[in-house]
This record gives sequence, C-alpha cells and structure tokens, in this order.
Amino acid sequence: MQLTISIRHGHLSEASQAKIRSKVEKLDRYFERLTAIEVVVDLEDSEQPKIDVNVSAEHKHDFVAHERGDTLWAALDAAVQKIEQQLRRYKEKVQERHRNSDARRAEAPVDVDE
Repeated sequence: MQLTISIRHGHLSEASQAKIRSKVEKLDRYFERLTAIEVVVDLEDSEQPKIDVNVSAEHKHDFVAHERGDTLWAALDAAVQKIEQQLRRYKEKVQERHRNSDARRAEAPVDVDE
C-alpha cells in the first residue's frame, strides 16, 4: 500500500507526520485491498486546519473524506472515522452480494419452452 502525506501552507514535524501515518495505516484493518492512501493537510487557516483523506482500493473504488477541526488531531480523527465508515459499508455491501448470490439465482424465473 502506498501512503502519501502532503502539507499545504505550512510545515509539520517528522513526529507529526509519523503520527498521521500510524493513524491512517490502521485503515487496512477494515478493508484489505487498499492500494493507496493520500492525506493532504491544509494549514492555511491555522485556527481550523483542514484534512483531506483519499483512499484507493482495488477495482477502482475510491473513498474520500474532507474534515475541518479546531485542532489538527481532531480533524484527522474525524476524517479517518468517515473513511472507516465508508470502508465498513462497502465491505458489508460486497459480502452481502456474495452471500445472497445463490438466493438470487433461485428467485430468477426459468424460461422453459415446452
């Protein structure tokens, strides 16, 4: 999995970037097929930093969260929580589709020409 952290209008220390990296890397617990994660930290408004998290998964599925908060860490936690929720919902949808595939086949009418 490729992880990119970008900072706009400011600078973050290596320790802060490592903390962001550790929080975001936990997303692969919710969905194993993540290919890339991009975190953009916008420090233009120092009172309310903005965080954008873009997650790409196999088969061209993208998950996006934008969050603004009173602190950088509050915004990061909220954005990661949004992504977790999206990943959980998507995974449940995929699993449900696979679980009910036999039921859908049984419900399909069969055309038999007599």
